[in-house]
Amino acid sequence: MKGAIATAILVALARGSLAHEHHTDSIPEGEAVSPDPIDSILWAHILVQIFAWGIIFPTGMVLGIIRSRWHVPVQTTGTLLALLAYFLGHKHGGRQFAPNIHATFANSLGFMLALQILIGIYLKLHLSKGFNAAIRPYIVKTHGVIGKLMPVVSWVQMLFGGITAMGYCRGDHLGQCLAHYIMGSAFIGYGIVLTILLLVGQLWLRRTGRSQEFFDSLVIAAWGCVNTFTEHRWGQAWRGNDLQHTSMGIVWWCAGLLGIWLSRKRNGRPKRNLVPGMVIFITGWAMGAHPQHEELSTMVHSFFGYALMAAGVARIVEISFLLRDKRAVSGRWVEEVNSFQYLTPF
Repeated sequence: MKGAIATAILVALARGSLAHEHHTDSIPEGEAVSPDPIDSILWAHILVQIFAWGIIFPTGMVLGIIRSRWHVPVQTTGTLLALLAYFLGHKHGGRQFAPNIHATFANSLGFMLALQILIGIYLKLHLSKGFNAAIRPYIVKTHGVIGKLMPVVSWVQMLFGGITAMGYCRGDHLGQCLAHYIMGSAFIGYGIVLTILLLVGQLWLRRTGRSQEFFDSLVIAAWGCVNTFTEHRWGQAWRGNDLQHTSMGIVWWCAGLLGIWLSRKRNGRPKRNLVPGMVIFITGWAMGAHPQHEELSTMVHSFFGYALMAAGVARIVEISFLLRDKRAVSGRWVEEVNSFQYLTPF
């Protein structure tokens, strides 16, 4: 029965993808979208997909990690909602869209979902003899890896959807647009990872023999390299805020390398340091002073800058005065989390 349902879902997705043809006759020349408003069907597609991929599937992923009996029902509900929204996205009227990354990337997302469904059915059959006994551990690991990737991939697809709906991030604006979306998403992801490490990652940090600042600095250095070479279109004249963007990228990878070097004592043991907190503070200061062409953009950058500065100060205070360079508040194996420690990730 489950196999028949999965087959029907996969066939429906394939037939819907092949049968649908996007109309582009109302799109002005040189534009990516038509001036028509977004109709109710497309709004339903957007809202249902956000609910399925942004709430239902991540919840089901967590239930799967803790091996809850609600994992399969929740993921099945999410799959049915995603399938419904998929067809809604192919039946809308109103605004028309030129060929775009959102439609293209949807195929990859659909493939991941189909693969998860097939693997889930295989695992529910509990085949554990002979050849199945040898491959089952790898299948389980693959299922877990794909499941944990799904929230990240879903977030990317949601961003692609917003970009496609508004018809921007094209031509000469592509590099700047990518840099801003990637940077914003990185800060969101950084906050989530910090929260996870704070709540359940302390023992893992002990096993790695590294301090939190080692991993923070490693990411900062890598991200600085990305920013250095994506914020300016090399080979063209310097424009607008290119110099400030590129300079911040250089500051990031230099500071990241310094933070990595300071993350170990002379005897090789892990050591806390203030470099990531200082980088966050300096980035917030630069963000708040970032000149913009519109007042709304200036206000958004200023507010975001103040938030980053507060996060940087909170991190410095936490390490210097609350923890006094220790790994946590308590010296016990399972450490207590002080309420002040939530400030930086939040």
